[in-house]
Amino acid sequence: MTRKQARRRKPTAKRQFRMPALPVRGISVFVFALAVVTLSYRFSAQLLDQPIASIMIEGPFQRVTALQIEESISDELGDGFFSVNLGAIQDRIVALPWIDEANVARRWPGTLEISVTEQIPAAIWGESGLLNTRGDLFVLSARHMPAELPRLDGPEGQSSVVAKRYLNMRDKLIPSGLDLREVKLDARGAWDLKLSNGIDIRLGRKDVDARAQLFLDVAANFIASRDGEIEFVDMRYSNGFTIGWKNGTRSPVSESGKNAGGMVAGLSN
Repeated sequence: MTRKQARRRKPTAKRQFRMPALPVRGISVFVFALAVVTLSYRFSAQLLDQPIASIMIEGPFQRVTALQIEESISDELGDGFFSVNLGAIQDRIVALPWIDEANVARRWPGTLEISVTEQIPAAIWGESGLLNTRGDLFVLSARHMPAELPRLDGPEGQSSVVAKRYLNMRDKLIPSGLDLREVKLDARGAWDLKLSNGIDIRLGRKDVDARAQLFLDVAANFIASRDGEIEFVDMRYSNGFTIGWKNGTRSPVSESGKNAGGMVAGLSN
C-alpha cells in the first residue's frame, strides 16, 4: 500500500518594519532654533516689561479723588508694564465707595490709562443708605443725604424690588401731576406710599399690582382735584377704596369711582 507523505507547511515569514532613519542633524538644528526663538522671546519680553512710568486717571471726581484711586491700586503696580494684572486693578477701583465703573488700559510705552464713572444717587434707602439708578445699594451709611431724593425702605436684600415699584408708580403718576416721595415695604410684605403733597397711600400686601393700578386709574383723579383736603387713601378693600379726609371723615368709593354711600366691603391687608 502506498502511503502518502504529509506535506509540511512552510513557516509563515514574519515581516519586519523598519522606521525610517531620522535626520538627527536636522532635528538638532530645529530644536536649537526653537530654543533660540524661545529665549529671544523671553529676553525681549523681559526687556520690554519695564516698570510702569506713569498713570493717567480720568473721571468726574465729585465724590472720589484721583489720589484715592492711586492709593487703592498701589499694591498691584509692582509688576511690569506687560505683566501687570489689569483685571485686578479694575476690581480694586470698582470696590471703592461711589465708583460705579472703571476701565483700565495700557498705553505704550509705560502708561496706564484709567477712566472711572461715579455712582449717581437716585434714592435714599432706610436711614442713611443710598441707591443708584439701578436700585443697587452702594452706600450703607452716607454722611450727606440729599433732601431732594425720594425715600425708600424695606427688608434687607429688597432694595431693587422697592426701587422697581417706585419707578413704575412714579412714571405713571406724572401725567396726573402727582409726585411719589416715599415707598416702604414692611417685613410682612405690606406696601405704603407717600406722595409729595403728604397723602399716604395704603396698598397692603395682597393683590398689590391690582390695587396699585386701581389707584392710578381712579383714586389719582380724586387726589389731583382735592389733594389739600385728603389725608390718606386706603386701597385695602375688595371692591374699591376709602378716602380719609383731614376733617376726620371717610368716604368709601367703588371701583367705578362712584361714592359707595357706606363702607366699602371686604377690608383686607
